[in-house]
Amino acid sequence: MGSAALDITQLEVSYGATPVLHQVSLSVAAGEFVALLGPSGCGKTTLLRAVSGFVPVNAGKISVAGRDITHAPPDKRGMAMVFQSYALWPHMTTAQNLGYGLKLRRVARPDIARRVAEILTMLKLEGFGERNVTQLSGGQRQRVALGRALAISPEILLLDEPLSNLDARIREEVRHEIKALQAKLGITTIHVTHDREEAMVMADRIAILDAGRIAQLGTPEEVYNRPNSPFVAAFMGAGNVLELEARPAPEGVEIQAGAHNDAVRVPGFRSAGPLIAHFRSEAARLGPPQEGAPDRLLLRGRIVQASYPGGFYRYAVAVGQNHFMVDDTRRLTVGELVGIGLPVSSLHFFPRRNT
Repeated sequence: MGSAALDITQLEVSYGATPVLHQVSLSVAAGEFVALLGPSGCGKTTLLRAVSGFVPVNAGKISVAGRDITHAPPDKRGMAMVFQSYALWPHMTTAQNLGYGLKLRRVARPDIARRVAEILTMLKLEGFGERNVTQLSGGQRQRVALGRALAISPEILLLDEPLSNLDARIREEVRHEIKALQAKLGITTIHVTHDREEAMVMADRIAILDAGRIAQLGTPEEVYNRPNSPFVAAFMGAGNVLELEARPAPEGVEIQAGAHNDAVRVPGFRSAGPLIAHFRSEAARLGPPQEGAPDRLLLRGRIVQASYPGGFYRYAVAVGQNHFMVDDTRRLTVGELVGIGLPVSSLHFFPRRNT
């Protein structure tokens, strides 16, 4: 990756009187794949559409390779977008759809034919050039939409949830194809998705948005293993939440014993007082309610629900008034008393704020 291909500085966008983006700043390196991840309504699609020129900005600046494009029309930004709906021309063949952007740019017919042939080969669509796009499968249509965007050789590729209409098996296959193609071409890519796994698999870095702001920006490993807030922790899969009390201890803190847990030392963590701890269902281990360990927080509870998602069992365990989701490979009985063993290293701690 080289210098910044895209710079977004203090961007503000409103829909009427309603602010949607609040001073968003993001720098994307040349050849980098960045995912904009977040729940519905967080502003990720608005940010992508502001970058593409389809949504006007109230304040801030957007630059491509040092060129200010904040108020440039979409066709003057050096970008191409793949939409969620694919937006293909239904009356055209695959080849005509692929060459449409080149035709608008008045590229010579022989050059269009040569470029379309390259794209068909690149996307493994040889033999489909003369087929109407309405006769293609969902995965093939998605490839055509991607190929149409790549045909014009854009500086930046924008992906607006292009995989959301595909079934699970095809979606997993195509996401790897897109990432491999992006890496091969070295094209700077911004990808909007609400799918955590999709962002983790495809992106070099992930920008997690919350209420029109970037809550955290980092590599997949950073945002997954070191979330910087309860929101990011929960969104990245650590949806179980404990309320705890901690007091200072040598080289860390000690989680105080409660009605359903023993005390345990947490080295390297300095924030004493009321805490919340987030953890993932797969990080916990079920065992006897008395089976504690020095580096493990043990919660005592009872299994109240069991399901089998495939490959493991998922249990809802009641601990006092709270329910926690825990995964285990063993088949256990609803009503069984258990201990939830939580390695201290698997807990994401944050100060507990009174609401």
